[in-house]
Amino acid sequence: MTYCIDVERWLPRPGRDAADRDVRIQFDGECEIIGTGCGKAKGLAMRPPVNAHDHGFGVRPLDFGCIDTALEPWIASLSLRPPTDPYLEALVAFGRLLRNGCAATIHCHNSLKIRQLEAEAAAVAKAAKDCGIRLALSCPLLDTSPMVYGGMEEFRKTLQPEEASLIEEELPSPLPAADQVALVGHIASAHSGSGIDVQFGPIGPQWCSDELLQLTAEASAASGRQIHMHLLESQRQPTWLNKRFPGGVVAHLDRIGFLSPRLTVAHGVGLRAAECELLAARGVTVASNPSVNLRLRSGTAPVADFLGRGLDFAIGLDGMGFDDDQDIWRELRLFRMLHGGSGLKPGISNTEIFKAVTETGRHVVNQSDRGDLVVLNYEELIRDSVFDDLDEAEVLLTRMTGINVTDLFVSGRQIVKEGQILTFDFAAARAELRRQSQRHLPQLTALRAKAKLISGAIENHYLTLYP
Repeated sequence: MTYCIDVERWLPRPGRDAADRDVRIQFDGECEIIGTGCGKAKGLAMRPPVNAHDHGFGVRPLDFGCIDTALEPWIASLSLRPPTDPYLEALVAFGRLLRNGCAATIHCHNSLKIRQLEAEAAAVAKAAKDCGIRLALSCPLLDTSPMVYGGMEEFRKTLQPEEASLIEEELPSPLPAADQVALVGHIASAHSGSGIDVQFGPIGPQWCSDELLQLTAEASAASGRQIHMHLLESQRQPTWLNKRFPGGVVAHLDRIGFLSPRLTVAHGVGLRAAECELLAARGVTVASNPSVNLRLRSGTAPVADFLGRGLDFAIGLDGMGFDDDQDIWRELRLFRMLHGGSGLKPGISNTEIFKAVTETGRHVVNQSDRGDLVVLNYEELIRDSVFDDLDEAEVLLTRMTGINVTDLFVSGRQIVKEGQILTFDFAAARAELRRQSQRHLPQLTALRAKAKLISGAIENHYLTLYP
């Protein structure tokens, strides 16, 4: 179906060119100007942003008592996540993104039980199709070191015997590496296509055996399927990984054929300049996540090295944006503040930021943008402006928030109209998800003490061995 809309401004390349004024846009596949608008149109239209790294928290971590702290003890607090319907969890998470103007997202699934992954992946895929978002589904792969890097043998060095016994009760029982990799293939066969791309999701090299990393690299090369993996997120990870891989984890991944244009690595806070250069040479992309890197005390990514070495990067919310509201526009603003330069020395440009959140983001999710368009209430952003010719990209990066998204089209289908989602009742889904969470309050209350003990033991472990 072909759609035509009239807008006051059409901004095909933010940061590069000024917007075309008073135009009629036809979009069925590629967007194109087909004439002059009616002269009374409002709004600014552009390609929608892409959320290049996320975990799909319908119930957000703070809501179940998972308070921001350093990454490793914070992960242990995720055990308090209530066991809700995975379809509803994904639907609410995707709804937040749609309301903020995102047409596509990568979903790194947090499976509570790995043996339920196939069923949960089906639920997430259905949620994406029902709400209309383009989805890259990263299927989690891990088989080692669930509590601390190095596993229980390393953890016991800092544990009391009674703590060790309690913690060992919580250890997962992973499937063999070959079975996990094969499972991703089954999920891909069932759900790939029609706006869904299934990807390998080794959670991070510190949580994967050598066998699992090798098998993933081989399966990706054979199938052409993309890989999405966390890499060097916290300050502890490079220290431990350099002991496991004396030449550095990036060099090791290169030796086993893991690095390729099919790979996206999230965070990359601990990347060194030479590693950025190697990743760039292999065509790897980094998904940067400024808010969560600060919230979980990991620091800031070396974006200057990304730019200097030609390393492509995208931008993601990681389920924990600056205000916990999944507002990609605020995330862009924070990204610019962190990496826009110091004093008179400029840093990242507006053009590079918008390229990251649109073009490079599309590569990460392995999705087209045919028929995708977002319309913004630009008039509100410049209501008090003296001049009418301000750089639109500058205005968006200074003032834009999700509340000013008016309309969103995905693959030619209108998903958001006048700020409201058309494809499902977001308020009802959110209320039902909260009801489901509340049903588990007694058991979650009982679990809080254990989760606090484990988080404290993990924090003590790293303070002791990685001061």
